[in-house]
Amino acid sequence: MKTFIKNSRNKLILAASLAVVFSFNSCQDYLDVDPKDKLNEDQVYNDIFDADAAVIGIYGKFMGLAEKYVVLNELRADLASTTNNADLYLQELNEHDVSMGNPYANPRDFYEVINLCNDALKNFQSMSDDNRLDTTEFNERYSDIGNIRSWLYLQLGIHYGEIPYITEPVDNVNDIKNDTNTITFVQLLDELVAFTEDLPFTNPYNPNSTLVIDVDGYNTAKFFINKECLLGDLNLWKGNYVEAASHYKNVMETSTSSSSQSALYDIYRVKYADVANNNDLAVGYLRYREQDARSLVNNNTQGWRSMFAREKDVLWNTEWIWSLPFDSNFAPANPFIDLFSNRAGSYLIKPSEYAMELWKGETQRNGFSYDARGEKFTYNMINNEPVIMKYLYKFLDPTSQIPISDFERNGDWFLYRAGQLHLRYAEAANRDSQHKLADAILNFGIQSAYTVDGQVDVTDIEQTHLPFPYDFDARQGDFPYFRGDWHRNGGIRGRAYVERAEVFGDSLISIENNIIKEAGLELAYEGSRWADLLRVALRRNDPAFLADKIYNKLESEGNPRAAEVRSKLMDANNWYLPFVWKEE
Repeated sequence: MKTFIKNSRNKLILAASLAVVFSFNSCQDYLDVDPKDKLNEDQVYNDIFDADAAVIGIYGKFMGLAEKYVVLNELRADLASTTNNADLYLQELNEHDVSMGNPYANPRDFYEVINLCNDALKNFQSMSDDNRLDTTEFNERYSDIGNIRSWLYLQLGIHYGEIPYITEPVDNVNDIKNDTNTITFVQLLDELVAFTEDLPFTNPYNPNSTLVIDVDGYNTAKFFINKECLLGDLNLWKGNYVEAASHYKNVMETSTSSSSQSALYDIYRVKYADVANNNDLAVGYLRYREQDARSLVNNNTQGWRSMFAREKDVLWNTEWIWSLPFDSNFAPANPFIDLFSNRAGSYLIKPSEYAMELWKGETQRNGFSYDARGEKFTYNMINNEPVIMKYLYKFLDPTSQIPISDFERNGDWFLYRAGQLHLRYAEAANRDSQHKLADAILNFGIQSAYTVDGQVDVTDIEQTHLPFPYDFDARQGDFPYFRGDWHRNGGIRGRAYVERAEVFGDSLISIENNIIKEAGLELAYEGSRWADLLRVALRRNDPAFLADKIYNKLESEGNPRAAEVRSKLMDANNWYLPFVWKEE
């Protein structure tokens, strides 16, 4: 396999085991070279171009984790299941009976990238000390790679529970398997929160950074981890709910200082449908034909489905916070076609019967008794088989549903978007006793929840009147004129065009249940489901919260092991994979 890297000084720079998916110049300007396992120290980390190459190399290696990330977080949870084509290892994950030789459970892949991060962090510090990087260059790159390392460790904690926590580079990554200095998940979260909060830079890369460019149709700005989102997630796991909500709110307010009204009102706001022309990311129908199921807006350039299919345009930018592209011209190859497609793929994982029933159990606001995010958008029936579609819209023809080209297997790794951001924010706010606000974010938005029927003057309504991070202004009035920053916010379920999720009994628990259910309906197969179930089960000290959902999945498919698996998962020690290191 070959890797392409070039900087403006025509100097080749290769970090360890690079698998780069993007570069600094157009394809015809690339230098075609064989990657080396290791270079002499005097050949790397000499200047900013070397530092940039190290960052790119780490992200290239990071992309090799995409398949494992999605498989572990979805197949172990309740919304995905194995097909008849799946091998024994995938079946083991589905039934929580993982053998020592299961390659999906091998932590080595994560530690390979962590070791690259440790090496880069150490060398970035040396470059800063020697003035080979200025303060801004160092802060951006050091913080970016520090956040990637924290993200990787969070995943290891989620799946293994107790792990070695290594912050210095090692000569041989296989030495880590013998490290007996392990820490628990709780201890790990303490370490990650402290380290990540202390990093010097939390914003995205400056638009003028040498790492933010346009190349072959891609702008690299959204390739890099969003640090505030990760800080929100770490604090949410830790139970620091005000801190979590604050970090999420910072991202939600990304465009608050924008001079563009469109950006101000739209970016990460989860806005309601554009009923006039359907130029939106919402579930919608052609105007005046809302009672005609055939008028559902269902294509690659309009509506809810299009967020997974459209080009990276202005509207795409209002939803996606972190996304990495797979390009057929570069390594690594897109793994999702093989996982999910029954057309030119191996079709190994499908929606569970339980998941499909969840979508069918919803009611749209026009009375239709299903959630269009289900079989209309998230999965389709192809050859009488349910096929997960989010990763396939760029591969399959939208009409015939056959591959556009057997050789063009482009796609995306979906890592973070506005829908997830809002649900995580609502989860944190709800736990901080802001139940009304959390319910508004989940359902029909700020304006709907804080309005007063019949009142024209909105001066003192349609806003939360709360301090940061719970301050929202959704005013939309003409007498006097108001347009608050959040007046277009329609809520997660409002955008999905489904009826509100009602609250029964204890507000905290009921709303949290609604949020986690909604996360399944909205974010299925994007890689966050197991983490969501695990986080709530740990928080409540309630194994049944997790065990029952896995039981429901297996039982709905007639799996004879359903009760056995539930019994096993009632012991929290069985929530984690065996930490069995296999050298490759």
